[in-house]
Amino acid sequence: MKSAVESLSPTRAKLTVEVPFDELKPSLDKAYKTIAQQINVPGFRRGKVPPAVIDRQVGRGAVLDQAINEALPKVYVEALRENSLEPLAQPEIEVTRLEDKELLEFTAEVDIKPEIELPDYDGLEAKVEDLTVTDEDVEEQLGNLRERFGTLADVERPAADGDFVSIDLVATKDGEVVPGAEVAGMSYQVGRGGMLDGLDEALTGLSAGESAEFTSQLVGGDLVGEDVAVKVTVNGVQEQELPELDDDFAQTASEFDTVEELREDVRTRLTRGKRLEQATEARDAVLEALLEKVSVPLPETMVTDELNARREGVEQQLAMAGITMEKYLEDEGQTIEEFEADLERRVRDAVAAQFLLDEIAKREELGVEQNDLSQHIVRRAQQSGQDPQEFANHMFEHNHIPELVQEILRGKALATLVESAVVTDASGNHVELKNLRPDGSIGEPEAEAEAAEAEPESAEAEPEAAEAEQADADK
Repeated sequence: MKSAVESLSPTRAKLTVEVPFDELKPSLDKAYKTIAQQINVPGFRRGKVPPAVIDRQVGRGAVLDQAINEALPKVYVEALRENSLEPLAQPEIEVTRLEDKELLEFTAEVDIKPEIELPDYDGLEAKVEDLTVTDEDVEEQLGNLRERFGTLADVERPAADGDFVSIDLVATKDGEVVPGAEVAGMSYQVGRGGMLDGLDEALTGLSAGESAEFTSQLVGGDLVGEDVAVKVTVNGVQEQELPELDDDFAQTASEFDTVEELREDVRTRLTRGKRLEQATEARDAVLEALLEKVSVPLPETMVTDELNARREGVEQQLAMAGITMEKYLEDEGQTIEEFEADLERRVRDAVAAQFLLDEIAKREELGVEQNDLSQHIVRRAQQSGQDPQEFANHMFEHNHIPELVQEILRGKALATLVESAVVTDASGNHVELKNLRPDGSIGEPEAEAEAAEAEPESAEAEPEAAEAEQADADK
């Protein structure tokens, strides 16, 4: 076999491969045996039809096609190895020359990993925000805790912000009730938001037995995004009564005897959380500093595919949350053009970072141990809410283990970058980074142990933390 490579661009190559017919003989023999099992020829047992008879009955061309299809994948992989090319996608293969009993020639165009000249990445400099926990932060957390232990009492007055109301609600379009848009006896906290635009304003000032009508847009169903008429009726109003923030409350709501001990524990937990946020910010800032030092050619097909996947992911998340893209952009203060530009920038940075981290992993001769893979599988399973064993079985059955290994290697390369980096906060203080796991993700053993032992209510109170961890996994 002879092969030559032509560079079409820094990220695309064209292989031209010549295969002598002698090297196709095993595939030809296999093709004849396969076809012999598939045809019936008078005078011959199935599977014992001679090649010459098959050529007459089926045609030599059909045999050659089957032999070439069987041989091409192996020959293509060998040509990649011979020319030290790392493909990023399936190739576009074309048979350009076929001389029976003499020669097979084909070309293969494929996106490849670009050659990157790594810059000096030892001692990268990055800045992060100061780690601050204010008294207001502590009091806010204590207020949330008091709300968890609060009680509700009926009141004979109009509903106000923060009150809980029992409501009946119905949405109509052109006088007809919208299917699925009618509820009765639902409990709702005024001012909470997240249900229908205009609902909080309509409820404020209503007493039990009173109704209000307003126009809004549904966030789900067949009429999502369309204006509908909404009527809401208040059945009852309840006021939340919060317990006093004193030693008795501390003993009821925690393992502490005094409110000062509780307050100090809240501050410690907030500080730990801020430290993890700072470590995540530092990791991202170090990677950004590396990206600024080198220009990485990117395969446009790969960028487009990743853009489409991320855009679809955003749309699915918004649909699950019952939010339209228009509403999301309005809340974010973005135009669709700004959203698309920001998404493309982040995708291009992510793809470039993958290539850089792959090269660093090679240079540093990083490896993956069985324990690394086991821990990574468990963490990925937890992030997706799956049983670790079921997740592992799925990964093995669908041959995704190489992808997980590559994720671990990239994480280790990122950890190598961060460990040697010089990171300071906005005040100029050196930031110690002790929260990186070996795979480059952020974690703190003590915090994770506490989270594992936490009550269900505590876990449910921190959905944003779970979303942030999933975002870390996607990088």
